[in-house]
Amino acid sequence: MAEELLIDVSPFESRVALVKDGAVEEVHLARSAGYSATGNMYLGKVVRVIPGMQAAFVDIGLERPGFLHASDINRPLVVTASEAERDKRGIRDLLHDGQELLVQVERDPIGTKGARLSTNLALASKYLVLMPKGDQVGLSQKITDEGERVRLFKVLRPLAERADTGLIARTLSEGSPASTLADDFNHLMRHWAQVLKTAEGAKAPRQVFQELPIQTRLVRDLVGSETAAIVVNDAGIFQRLRDYLNQYGSEYVDRLRFYDDTQPLFERHNIEQEILAALEPSVRLSSGGTLVIEQTEALTSIDVNTAGFLGTKNLEETAFVTNMEAAASIPRQLRLRNLGGIIVIDFIDMQDVGHQQAVLAKLQEALDRDPGKSQMEGFSFLGLVQLSRKRTRESLAQVMCGGCSHCNGLGYVKTAESTCMEIFRAISAEHRVAASDSSATSAANEAGVYVLTTNAAVADRLLDEEASIYQVLAAKLGHDMRLEVDSAYRYDQFDLVFVPSRAS
Repeated sequence: MAEELLIDVSPFESRVALVKDGAVEEVHLARSAGYSATGNMYLGKVVRVIPGMQAAFVDIGLERPGFLHASDINRPLVVTASEAERDKRGIRDLLHDGQELLVQVERDPIGTKGARLSTNLALASKYLVLMPKGDQVGLSQKITDEGERVRLFKVLRPLAERADTGLIARTLSEGSPASTLADDFNHLMRHWAQVLKTAEGAKAPRQVFQELPIQTRLVRDLVGSETAAIVVNDAGIFQRLRDYLNQYGSEYVDRLRFYDDTQPLFERHNIEQEILAALEPSVRLSSGGTLVIEQTEALTSIDVNTAGFLGTKNLEETAFVTNMEAAASIPRQLRLRNLGGIIVIDFIDMQDVGHQQAVLAKLQEALDRDPGKSQMEGFSFLGLVQLSRKRTRESLAQVMCGGCSHCNGLGYVKTAESTCMEIFRAISAEHRVAASDSSATSAANEAGVYVLTTNAAVADRLLDEEASIYQVLAAKLGHDMRLEVDSAYRYDQFDLVFVPSRAS
């Protein structure tokens, strides 16, 4: 399947879209706050050790301290009598307050959570991943040819042993000449030497390594044999990418193209509409069924519905057809929206075990094409499918959208009718207070007017559907009631105040 990498650069934003067979697979945005801290390395300072969580908070210079769990600490970091003893040590034996150490961001800060950190450092290039503190050689699971796996191990093991490091061959290393892999390894070793030089004598917190800019990083990570074109609309970025590819991916240089048409690049390829659609909770399937995707802090739920698809045979067949289409579509939506963590899918109930297995196979097939790491379980006794997908940065919605000032993240606002009921209770309470207060300064004994300020929709309902009740309750107050509309008020907001009229 042919792929295109479209890079749209403007003074205020950089956007990258991966398009496969005319459909958008991934969208990446970089604005004033930058693209992603994932992969960056810092000389951090431990600010708090929490034994109860077997973790520590580490100041790396970002807005919030990062989170470092004991399981993400490279054990040789601590000198003990033996490896067995190291494995038994708690977080207090590994770290202490004020300690400085090199850490790497594994997951960006998301919501109220700080960055997830690790001392298992890794430097990535186009073909390899260098693990300076490791000692193992590994291969991408997507390299399945046994002969190629044997060849890669023969090429990489001497390199890793010579430098006493760990190495992982990325998917793109498949078929690459030994000389290319050796050059890539030497490039990574130079980067690691620069990291150590920057960290030497530095005072924490200090960034000691920054990942490539968004455009170059995504060319490195997404461009492969299926890439037909890399299209960029900025001359400066075009030249930077040409220089990068000449050095690290010469076979892709001829696929790099400069776009200078007057029609915006993303508009030409209908990317703008795809991005807007990816912010909607509902996804329409070609059969007429729908996916309803709801993202929460804890997990993402996906509900599969037949919606407008009525089928042709029976309910079981209708459910099977819709579920098969949903299984093929869901991994693309996860990738496009960059949804990670725990994902729960509620497929339409099927009784046929063969149908269930076919849906799971289709889902797994589509997940295998996603470069993001995922793990799936079969149908639970409740008929749900649960999977996890590695999350390293904020989702598309979290990047492009903020919290709703009306519902404060609830997802709902009170109806105008509900607010009217609250207003009636407030008027009744005011009447009771006034009736029980016999002092000369009470509202009942003072000239003035009650002012009720609320949203336009609530005011309309008070004067229409609820008019009879509103008039009766207002009359009990013994004063005129003035209704004012304020566009800044939400559906669930109102104010009822007594304004005395005093003689001048």
